[in-house]
Amino acid sequence: MRETVINNLSDETKSKVNTKPLRSNSFKRLVRENIALFALTLPAILYYLIFHYTPMFGIILAFKDYKYSEGILGSSWVGFKNFEYFFTSMDAWRITRNTVSYAAIFIVLGNIAAVSVALLLFEIRGKLALKFYQTSMIMPKFLSWVLVGYMTYALFNPTLGYFNQLLHFFGFESIDVYSNAKYWPYIIVSVEIWKTVGLSSIIYYAALMSVDPELFEAAKIDGAGRMRQIFAISLPSLAPVLTIIIILAIGNLFRGDFGLFYQIPRDIGVLYPTTDVIDTYVYRGLRAGDFGISAAVGLFQSVVGLILIVISNWIVTKIRPENSLF
Repeated sequence: MRETVINNLSDETKSKVNTKPLRSNSFKRLVRENIALFALTLPAILYYLIFHYTPMFGIILAFKDYKYSEGILGSSWVGFKNFEYFFTSMDAWRITRNTVSYAAIFIVLGNIAAVSVALLLFEIRGKLALKFYQTSMIMPKFLSWVLVGYMTYALFNPTLGYFNQLLHFFGFESIDVYSNAKYWPYIIVSVEIWKTVGLSSIIYYAALMSVDPELFEAAKIDGAGRMRQIFAISLPSLAPVLTIIIILAIGNLFRGDFGLFYQIPRDIGVLYPTTDVIDTYVYRGLRAGDFGISAAVGLFQSVVGLILIVISNWIVTKIRPENSLF
């Protein structure tokens, strides 16, 4: 009976009907052959499902006047009132400017520093020295922001800090950086690069290790010096990795590292003009019970980040498709 019905169908429909069991069997075979790989990815999948996708239900808080007594679903809808309140407030421009400016500086200076360190590491031939430098530079990445915050405070303490003691030693007056916002862009950028340059450089160093050594040998035979080899071979080989990292970083233009901007300046109000970013603003809103406004700002942050990633990847695709993220 099934064969009779299939014979009466068009060729296109027959192909669809006949390929369904084949596709099902091929999928089952794919799962069966790669069951070990699927098992390895299961913890990561569960992590994203539990901590990233499930909380997305809370997006509706951005459109509600949340009340504890009424709950998420019972609270009244206010539409875009939370967004309107944020964009018309005096804080919107300040935190957006700070967030985007710091992220852009981190992208430029951070990658320049990481690439430079990777090129220097690539020139080291001693294995013991290489391991020492790599380990010592990666260590700051594993320090918590709380610990780094205490280290920064010990350095810039207005009375007992090492920095002010050094100034006194050379006959200069002490500087209270915790009362003056103009110093903090330099401090925050320096701390961020110090903490992240080690691990970032390892990524670029791994890319350099994949370059065919014969290219460098051929360049030496042609009379190319060390700097010429860097600009003709090393840097072009880093272009694909650098492009992907920049695309991902552009998606975080509207996102700041909460630990960096909260723990390092110690959440001092007088420093907000140069240290307050979207993430610290959202945290203070949650602490004050303004869940609707905080959710609206967080949603705005995420949507803009997604748009920036798509646009930047589209631009790269048009210029050099092989270096695009997707």
